[in-house]
Amino acid sequence: QVQLVESGGGLVQAGGSLRLSCVASGRTFSTYHMGWFRQAPGKEREFVAAISRGSGSTYYGDSVKGRFTISRDNARNTVYLQMNSLKPEDTAVYSCAADPNIRWNYERPGSYDYWGQGTRVTVSS
Repeated sequence: QVQLVESGGGLVQAGGSLRLSCVASGRTFSTYHMGWFRQAPGKEREFVAAISRGSGSTYYGDSVKGRFTISRDNARNTVYLQMNSLKPEDTAVYSCAADPNIRWNYERPGSYDYWGQGTRVTVSS
């Protein structure tokens, strides 16, 4: 079992930046693939970014490529999402997720076993 706690959300103007953090409990964080997803009101959950265990390969959704950066610090059991050039359409609840499995489909929510409660990001125009 692992518990995930996100922080760093808030209200920001368009063009601004935020950094989200997700802290995991336990001593096996380095063995998990990690992902960020978001869900806006009335919309389906959307893949944002993911980072693999081991090599730390990164993947991004098309709508955030070039603006968002995912990273991880295994010593701190933390995964980050640096969000730059924010747009009103980035407004959503952002959740991190952990996948301990060998087979990992980074953009499928169903691939992840553990989820945080989410942190709200609101981008004003």
